Amino acid sequence: MYTELYNVRKGWIELVCGPMFCGKTEELIRRVRRAKIAKQEVLIVKPQVDLRYHPENVVSHNENYIEALPITNAIEIFQHIKSQSVIAIDEAQFFDEAIVEVCAELADKGKRIIVAGLDKDSFGKPFGPMPFLLVEADFVTKLHAICMVCGSIASHTFRKSTSTEKILIGEKESYEPRCRQCFNSGQYNIF
Repeated sequence: MYTELYNVRKGWIELVCGPMFCGKTEELIRRVRRAKIAKQEVLIVKPQVDLRYHPENVVSHNENYIEALPITNAIEIFQHIKSQSVIAIDEAQFFDEAIVEVCAELADKGKRIIVAGLDKDSFGKPFGPMPFLLVEADFVTKLHAICMVCGSIASHTFRKSTSTEKILIGEKESYEPRCRQCFNSGQYNIF
Protein backbone atom coordinates (compact mmCIF):
# COMPACT_ATOMS: atom_id res chain seq x y z
CA MET A 1 0.00 0.00 0.00
CA TYR A 2 2.71 2.50 0.95
CA THR A 3 4.63 1.70 -2.23
CA GLU A 4 1.58 2.58 -4.31
CA LEU A 5 1.16 5.83 -2.40
CA TYR A 6 4.74 6.94 -2.98
CA ASN A 7 4.71 5.96 -6.67
CA VAL A 8 1.88 8.37 -7.44
CA ARG A 9 3.37 11.30 -9.36
CA LYS A 10 2.16 14.62 -8.06
CA GLY A 11 2.50 17.68 -10.23
CA TRP A 12 3.18 21.27 -9.31
CA ILE A 13 4.02 24.68 -10.73
CA GLU A 14 7.28 26.48 -9.92
CA LEU A 15 7.32 30.14 -10.90
CA VAL A 16 10.53 32.17 -11.15
CA CYS A 17 9.86 35.90 -11.55
CA GLY A 18 11.44 39.32 -11.16
CA PRO A 19 12.73 42.21 -13.29
CA MET A 20 14.97 41.98 -16.32
CA PHE A 21 18.60 41.03 -15.64
CA CYS A 22 17.88 39.24 -12.35
CA GLY A 23 18.65 35.69 -13.53
CA LYS A 24 15.20 34.20 -14.23
CA THR A 25 16.26 32.35 -17.37
CA GLU A 26 19.54 31.31 -15.74
CA GLU A 27 17.50 29.74 -12.90
CA LEU A 28 15.15 28.00 -15.36
CA ILE A 29 18.17 26.55 -17.20
CA ARG A 30 19.70 25.41 -13.89
CA ARG A 31 16.50 23.61 -12.87
CA VAL A 32 16.14 21.99 -16.30
CA ARG A 33 19.73 20.75 -16.24
CA ARG A 34 19.20 19.22 -12.79
CA ALA A 35 16.04 17.46 -14.05
CA LYS A 36 18.05 16.06 -16.96
CA ILE A 37 20.77 14.84 -14.59
CA ALA A 38 17.98 12.99 -12.77
CA LYS A 39 17.10 11.41 -16.16
CA GLN A 40 13.75 13.17 -16.33
CA GLU A 41 12.43 13.95 -19.79
CA VAL A 42 11.97 17.69 -20.31
CA LEU A 43 10.05 19.80 -22.82
CA ILE A 44 11.31 23.39 -22.98
CA VAL A 45 9.22 26.03 -24.75
CA LYS A 46 9.60 29.73 -25.39
CA PRO A 47 7.42 32.31 -27.15
CA GLN A 48 8.18 32.49 -30.85
CA VAL A 49 8.15 36.30 -30.62
CA ASP A 50 11.33 36.33 -28.48
CA LEU A 51 14.20 36.38 -30.98
CA ARG A 52 16.70 38.38 -28.91
CA TYR A 53 19.51 35.85 -28.69
CA HIS A 54 18.45 32.87 -30.76
CA PRO A 55 15.33 31.88 -32.71
CA GLU A 56 15.04 28.53 -30.91
CA ASN A 57 17.26 28.26 -27.85
CA VAL A 58 16.43 29.70 -24.47
CA VAL A 59 19.47 31.90 -23.76
CA SER A 60 20.34 33.72 -20.54
CA HIS A 61 22.03 37.12 -20.40
CA ASN A 62 25.16 35.19 -19.31
CA GLU A 63 24.96 33.37 -22.65
CA ASN A 64 24.09 30.00 -21.13
CA TYR A 65 21.56 28.25 -23.30
CA ILE A 66 19.39 25.20 -23.69
CA GLU A 67 17.51 23.95 -26.71
CA ALA A 68 13.85 24.94 -26.76
CA LEU A 69 10.81 24.80 -28.95
CA PRO A 70 9.45 28.21 -30.04
CA ILE A 71 5.64 28.27 -30.00
CA THR A 72 3.03 30.88 -30.85
CA ASN A 73 0.41 30.20 -28.15
CA ALA A 74 0.02 28.32 -24.89
CA ILE A 75 -2.39 25.65 -26.15
CA GLU A 76 0.30 24.52 -28.60
CA ILE A 77 2.23 23.03 -25.65
CA PHE A 78 -0.21 20.10 -25.55
CA GLN A 79 0.74 19.14 -29.14
CA HIS A 80 4.37 18.61 -28.17
CA ILE A 81 4.03 16.62 -24.96
CA LYS A 82 4.95 12.98 -25.27
CA SER A 83 6.47 11.30 -22.23
CA GLN A 84 8.04 14.39 -20.64
CA SER A 85 7.52 14.72 -16.91
CA VAL A 86 8.97 18.26 -16.74
CA ILE A 87 7.70 21.19 -18.80
CA ALA A 88 9.79 24.38 -18.75
CA ILE A 89 8.36 27.66 -20.06
CA ASP A 90 10.51 30.76 -20.51
CA GLU A 91 9.25 34.36 -20.92
CA ALA A 92 5.73 33.39 -19.85
CA GLN A 93 4.61 37.03 -19.81
CA PHE A 94 4.55 36.96 -23.63
CA PHE A 95 2.03 34.11 -23.78
CA ASP A 96 -1.73 34.48 -23.93
CA GLU A 97 -3.83 33.99 -20.78
CA ALA A 98 -4.41 30.32 -21.67
CA ILE A 99 -0.92 29.66 -20.29
CA VAL A 100 -2.44 29.64 -16.79
CA GLU A 101 -4.96 26.90 -17.59
CA VAL A 102 -2.34 24.93 -19.56
CA CYS A 103 0.05 24.98 -16.59
CA ALA A 104 -2.70 24.04 -14.12
CA GLU A 105 -3.95 21.17 -16.27
CA LEU A 106 -0.45 19.78 -16.76
CA ALA A 107 0.31 20.03 -13.04
CA ASP A 108 -2.99 18.29 -12.30
CA LYS A 109 -1.82 15.47 -14.60
CA GLY A 110 1.34 15.02 -12.52
CA LYS A 111 3.78 17.17 -14.50
CA ARG A 112 6.40 19.43 -12.92
CA ILE A 113 5.99 22.85 -14.52
CA ILE A 114 8.87 25.37 -14.35
CA VAL A 115 7.84 28.84 -15.50
CA ALA A 116 10.01 31.96 -15.77
CA GLY A 117 8.86 35.47 -16.60
CA LEU A 118 8.66 39.16 -15.76
CA ASP A 119 6.10 39.79 -13.04
CA LYS A 120 5.86 43.52 -13.89
CA ASP A 121 6.11 45.39 -17.17
CA SER A 122 8.20 48.53 -17.66
CA PHE A 123 5.25 50.63 -16.43
CA GLY A 124 5.32 48.82 -13.08
CA LYS A 125 2.04 46.98 -13.80
CA PRO A 126 1.36 43.23 -13.70
CA PHE A 127 2.58 41.73 -16.98
CA GLY A 128 0.16 39.64 -19.04
CA PRO A 129 -0.80 36.34 -17.41
CA MET A 130 1.91 36.54 -14.73
CA PRO A 131 -0.33 37.64 -11.81
CA PHE A 132 -2.61 34.68 -12.50
CA LEU A 133 0.37 32.33 -12.68
CA LEU A 134 1.57 33.73 -9.34
CA VAL A 135 -1.77 32.77 -7.80
CA GLU A 136 -1.76 29.31 -9.41
CA ALA A 137 1.89 28.47 -8.59
CA ASP A 138 2.78 26.06 -5.81
CA PHE A 139 6.26 27.55 -5.43
CA VAL A 140 7.31 31.13 -6.21
CA THR A 141 10.88 32.37 -6.42
CA LYS A 142 11.17 36.15 -6.76
CA LEU A 143 14.62 37.21 -7.89
CA HIS A 144 16.13 40.69 -7.74
CA ALA A 145 18.67 42.51 -9.86
CA ILE A 146 20.94 45.43 -8.98
CA CYS A 147 19.66 48.98 -9.60
CA MET A 148 21.68 50.57 -12.38
CA VAL A 149 21.22 54.02 -10.84
CA CYS A 150 22.03 53.60 -7.16
CA GLY A 151 23.26 49.99 -6.75
CA SER A 152 20.42 48.93 -4.45
CA ILE A 153 18.20 45.86 -4.84
CA ALA A 154 16.14 46.20 -8.02
CA SER A 155 12.62 44.81 -8.43
CA HIS A 156 11.52 46.95 -11.41
CA THR A 157 12.40 47.09 -15.10
CA PHE A 158 12.95 50.62 -16.41
CA ARG A 159 12.44 51.26 -20.12
CA LYS A 160 15.04 53.65 -21.49
CA SER A 161 13.19 54.39 -24.72
CA THR A 162 10.14 56.63 -25.02
CA SER A 163 8.04 53.95 -26.74
CA THR A 164 4.63 53.47 -25.12
CA GLU A 165 4.09 50.00 -26.61
CA LYS A 166 3.16 47.46 -23.93
CA ILE A 167 5.54 44.92 -25.45
CA LEU A 168 8.90 46.09 -26.73
CA ILE A 169 11.32 43.21 -26.88
CA GLY A 170 14.79 44.46 -26.15
CA GLU A 171 17.98 44.13 -24.18
CA LYS A 172 20.36 46.41 -22.28
CA GLU A 173 19.96 49.09 -24.95
CA SER A 174 16.24 49.34 -24.07
CA TYR A 175 15.94 48.34 -20.41
CA GLU A 176 17.69 48.38 -17.08
CA PRO A 177 16.85 47.15 -13.59
CA ARG A 178 15.85 49.75 -11.01
CA CYS A 179 15.00 49.89 -7.32
CA ARG A 180 11.57 51.27 -6.42
CA GLN A 181 12.79 54.81 -5.76
CA CYS A 182 14.91 55.16 -8.91
CA PHE A 183 12.16 53.58 -11.03
CA ASN A 184 9.58 56.05 -9.69
CA SER A 185 11.90 59.05 -10.06
CA GLY A 186 12.54 58.26 -13.73
CA GLN A 187 16.08 59.60 -13.36
CA TYR A 188 18.77 58.26 -15.65
CA ASN A 189 21.93 56.37 -14.85
CA ILE A 190 24.41 58.38 -12.76
CA PHE A 191 27.28 55.86 -12.91
